[in-house]
Amino acid sequence: MTGTRRPLLAANWKMHKTRTEAREFVEDFLPRLKRTDADVVLCPAATALAAVARALEGTAVGVAAQNMHEEQQGPYTGEVSAPMLIDVGATGVVLGHSERRELFGETDAALARKVPAALAAQLQPILCVGETEAERDAGETQRKLRHQVQTDLAAISVDQLPGIVIAYEPIWAIGTGRTASPEQAQEAVAFVRALLGDRDPGAAERVRILYGGSVKASNAEELLAQPDVDGALVGGASLDPAEFAQIVAAAPARG
Repeated sequence: MTGTRRPLLAANWKMHKTRTEAREFVEDFLPRLKRTDADVVLCPAATALAAVARALEGTAVGVAAQNMHEEQQGPYTGEVSAPMLIDVGATGVVLGHSERRELFGETDAALARKVPAALAAQLQPILCVGETEAERDAGETQRKLRHQVQTDLAAISVDQLPGIVIAYEPIWAIGTGRTASPEQAQEAVAFVRALLGDRDPGAAERVRILYGGSVKASNAEELLAQPDVDGALVGGASLDPAEFAQIVAAAPARG
């Protein structure tokens, strides 16, 4: 990581925590947060976004949604738009998480519309990319990452690239207890950066690329020490305020 890339640690709570539970997390977590040289983002369920945003008022901790529709409004039952997310205090949005892709049919074509829509609304997109176990075993990791990065960012200009966060999440390591080795994480993240560098090397050096996939306090330090890994998108371990605070503390000071 260069000195210009500030660490980012994001807590993806998935379908966990009521408003009350989310507020209790914030009350427990904030006193544990000792550093000011890293960005921290909580990603609660949509029903808890407003409560978390209120609980974090006056702090430097951000709030991101877990999904959004690319249109600002319309006949899209069950969907939430960027203006709605901003209205409840969100500052970012996770897009293309493997669970959205695998379980709910989200496509790269849809993400190619969502990412610029988020930027246009001044929401920071955290775009998730990654391969399945079968794809890794077949030597298809780079092909999969190339397709996702090039397709999902097709409408993004070089000037916009540094405003995007990318999270490399090997699908075989999400919620399975398996974790990519530090070397595997570095190799894949460096490849994603090289793909961005094909468009503009300078912009690529400014894009923050996170690792996600069974990150926990016990393995965070060695994963986050990798030179191209700029932070983590944390799932299950982020549900515990003490453990997530330990993960935040494990990120090297580089920004």
